[in-house]
Amino acid sequence: MSQVRASKQELKRQRDALARFRRYLPTLQLKQRQLQLEVRRARAAREASAAAEVSVRDEVAPWIALLAELAGPLEPGAYLEAVAPRVGHESIAGVEVPTWEGLEMRRAVPDLHATPPFLDDALDVLARLAALRAELAVLEERERRLGAELRTTTQRVNLFEKVKIPEAEHNLRRIRIALGDLQSADVVRGKMAKARARAREQSA
Repeated sequence: MSQVRASKQELKRQRDALARFRRYLPTLQLKQRQLQLEVRRARAAREASAAAEVSVRDEVAPWIALLAELAGPLEPGAYLEAVAPRVGHESIAGVEVPTWEGLEMRRAVPDLHATPPFLDDALDVLARLAALRAELAVLEERERRLGAELRTTTQRVNLFEKVKIPEAEHNLRRIRIALGDLQSADVVRGKMAKARARAREQSA
């Protein structure tokens, strides 16, 4: 803990600092609670998206081997191509986070005579999987940013609660005691000076 001078100026400085810390702390605590809620929501959304992807994979597992029949014509982008994910942004508790808005897909109409009938269903599933993967990446980034801001805010709350406020309170007590001791010493010195002056007057 830093040394503090026993002066009225330092007393005012520590008093102002304590008032400032106590004024800022509720705002930080409110931000911390808001971020905790948003991190829980982001985690739930991310877990739901991951579960949906697993569900789609389980759904197609029995017939995924049929795609082997398309080994020749099913080149990347031949029938289905992800153009671009649509990602927005919003500010939550002062941190900018991405929002998922969808995935633009380019889909070609297959030749009905040259492709098996299940191709349309396969393309639907692949489109869903591509969208879920892109969504999951955005949700993971959203959770990461909110989690990082929550850690920073929690560190600041702890700093104010456990270090800055107790330190300022301790410094104020020390300064008040020191100033009180100085004032008492001044009173004693004043009384001694008066006593010496009276003694000199009497001896004169």
